Amino acid sequence: MLTRIDHVMIGVLDLQQGIDTYTRIGFDIYPGGVNTARGTRNAIAFHTEDYLELAATTDPEKARFRYVAVQSDDLAADVAAMRRRSVDVADPTEGGRTTPAGQELRWTIAVLGKRHSLPVFFVQHLTPLDERRRQVPRAAQHPNGVFRVDRVYIAVADVAAAAKELSQVLGLPVPKAQRGGVIKADMCVFDLGPTGLTVAQPAEPGPAAEALERQGPGPFQALYRTSSMDAAARWMADHGVPPPIRGIRNTGEQAMLVPPEHACGAYIGLVGPA
Repeated sequence: MLTRIDHVMIGVLDLQQGIDTYTRIGFDIYPGGVNTARGTRNAIAFHTEDYLELAATTDPEKARFRYVAVQSDDLAADVAAMRRRSVDVADPTEGGRTTPAGQELRWTIAVLGKRHSLPVFFVQHLTPLDERRRQVPRAAQHPNGVFRVDRVYIAVADVAAAAKELSQVLGLPVPKAQRGGVIKADMCVFDLGPTGLTVAQPAEPGPAAEALERQGPGPFQALYRTSSMDAAARWMADHGVPPPIRGIRNTGEQAMLVPPEHACGAYIGLVGPA
């Protein structure tokens, strides 16, 4: 079963610069070691059950990549179910990473085939959650109060077509379209446990339109739950980050966005109590 968004991956050219950038936003982020499958170095900000990953690359084009990992509790069964829905998906393969402290983390992943353009892959962790939390000194104790991912947004040119494709991949019905008040887009939100995977088509000038024009289709925003937006804003102000953009979500909640120039090319959103 597909259970939640596992993590968001953001490509950066300079890992230390990325760590410094996300530290200023208020994430407690640490070097994560080397991914044995990709040969990339990364940094991890671990929340309660999910995490943010910065992945270093020397290729300027690849520095624009962003992927969403969806967690599975039985990846072999989920891949088989996808294939019954005619989804082009590879067999699960094992991967792993050794942290700077020598901790071994193991998982299996499955990626979509070339017939699918969605920037989504699937992961089943072989290392228990409590052990994965120990890869960082302080999981879910970020100065910005973040404790989990809430939604991830993928910019698309045609929300109806993208929602139909994502429905087939995830095995979920197409959600009712709604208007995103902060990102200024028509969107469909697929609920995966406590998280939402969203495809969004710009409806007017705003973050979704800016992202689609600047980098084309793909993930452009990660929205995180925080225990205090005001505390997060104070931390950012004290560390040289301009005041985030404030807005009202279609849920009625206030949210704020750190723009791409202060977040390695992505929009980082925060939502929660004042």
